[in-house]
Amino acid sequence: MTSSLLWKASFWTLVLITLWLSLVPSEQVPSAFHFWDKAQHALGFAGLAFLGLMAYPGRLPRVMLGLALFGAGIEVVQGLTGWRQGDWQDWIADCAGLVIGYSVWRIGRLLVRNLT
Repeated sequence: MTSSLLWKASFWTLVLITLWLSLVPSEQVPSAFHFWDKAQHALGFAGLAFLGLMAYPGRLPRVMLGLALFGAGIEVVQGLTGWRQGDWQDWIADCAGLVIGYSVWRIGRLLVRNLT
C-alpha cells in the first residue's frame, strides 16, 4: 500500500468513526470516549485535520473548509436526532482542533524540510 493511500484510508476511516460517534445515542458511545466534551471535539478534529492534510497536502483550503463544514453539519444533524443536542460551542472546539491539527502538520513539514 502506498503512503498516500494509507493516509487517505486513515483519514476517511476517522471521518466515518467521527460521524458514528457523533450521531449514535450517547449511551452507545464507548466509555473510553467519556471525557470533557470540548476536548473530545478538539482532539478529534485535530486528528482529522492532520490526517486530511497528510492525505491531501495540495488541498489545504478545501480540507480545512470541508472539515469545518463537516463539524457544523454534525451539530445541525445532532439537533435533529432527538437523542443528541447540537451545540455551536462544540463547533468552535472543532475549529480549534482544526487549527491544532494544521499547526502540527505544518511544523512537521518544516522539520522534514529542514532535515533534508
